[in-house]
Amino acid sequence: MPELPEVETVRVGLARLLPGRVISEVSHDWPKSFPNVQADVDTFLLKASVTDVRRRAKVLFIDLSSKYSLVIHLKMTGQLVFDSANEHFGAGHPNQSLIGQLPDKSTRVILEFEDGSTLFFNDQRKFGWVKLLPTVEIPNIDFMRKVGPEPLLADFTWQVMRDRLQRRKNTSIKAALLDQTVIAGVGNIYADESLWGAKIHPATLVRSVSDAKIKLLHRALVDVLALAIEKGGSSNHTYVNAEGKKGSYMNFANVFRRDGQTCPRCGTTIIKLKVAGRGTHICPKDQTL
Repeated sequence: MPELPEVETVRVGLARLLPGRVISEVSHDWPKSFPNVQADVDTFLLKASVTDVRRRAKVLFIDLSSKYSLVIHLKMTGQLVFDSANEHFGAGHPNQSLIGQLPDKSTRVILEFEDGSTLFFNDQRKFGWVKLLPTVEIPNIDFMRKVGPEPLLADFTWQVMRDRLQRRKNTSIKAALLDQTVIAGVGNIYADESLWGAKIHPATLVRSVSDAKIKLLHRALVDVLALAIEKGGSSNHTYVNAEGKKGSYMNFANVFRRDGQTCPRCGTTIIKLKVAGRGTHICPKDQTL
């Protein structure tokens, strides 16, 4: 599943391309991918123009002039691909170009704009969705009421992080980081990378992590996420940046998927184990229980 930097990469690309475009047609091939009432589509989607593209955690919002929004969750394999006569955005498989090859058998939703451009929502596994909802009601969605704070906002201090993590004080620190109700948008890659940065073993119970370590973890997480966004996310995921280039964060990863290689900090061989049900990468010298 994509993490915050990958979804933010998609948002940045679409925010540059979509505002001002007017939706003329919509089609879909899988009801669960587009679970919307036709009357709402006719009234609030068709002929509406895009006003903004936003993100909260791993969810995207395409705001419309009708005061409705398309709420998009990419889930495991969701992709958004924009195509027009002179502008392209390929949020798809980084090892192949989807531009000019769509729709294909993975295309679930097609949005056509009055200027002839098109936005494709592809989803091979069919877990993602595109929902049309009143913009004002979005904060009341169950997920939005429960999701944790955005880790890159200025008000996400180390004290806020400490208090949020204490909600899961009897679980491992990695499990707490992966819990979207604790902190928004963090997944396996950036949990491993930030825990390495703070020299914390992922299986350490939250209640055993000192304030000093929380401060280090806060700084490491913020830095890792900011770097990942700068690098266009990770090519480990099916995303490329707004210019169609592969996300390059994995070139800068310190431990994730580097098992068998040397730790860039101390030279110890990185190992892989399982924590919180996920493959986990650590330096056994720097990250001890």
